Amino acid sequence: MDLNSIYTELIMEHSTSKHNKRKLDHADVYEKGHNPSCGDEITLELKLNNDVIEDLAFTGQGCAISQASTSIMIDLIKGKTIKEALKLTETFIGMIKREITDDEELYSLEDAMAFKNISNMPARVKCAVLAWHTIQEALNKE
Repeated sequence: MDLNSIYTELIMEHSTSKHNKRKLDHADVYEKGHNPSCGDEITLELKLNNDVIEDLAFTGQGCAISQASTSIMIDLIKGKTIKEALKLTETFIGMIKREITDDEELYSLEDAMAFKNISNMPARVKCAVLAWHTIQEALNKE
């Protein structure tokens, strides 16, 4: 099985998974993200413990790519500090924009590397980065 089919499988699995798609009780931060070009809409809910993202979940709807990207992002940054989470979002967005191409640097993204080739599909880029831009906005307010 080649890497692309593993990545495709991972994206499909996360797009239908419900483990991060839920409402949070007593969330500290709510941030809405919207992609008008294809109608993707998400609301991120965060529970912070000082500067650590203790819990994170989302609600909303959208295409498989936006849903999978949001779920994978949540798995990656839950438990991280705000600073670590912001660094990971910068790395992800840099990967999508092809500004960061070094696999060593991208390795920190773990499963989110599945979206590396999305930059070849310009129409899907906004779907992939929606959650990442939304979490950046939420954390930069904190």
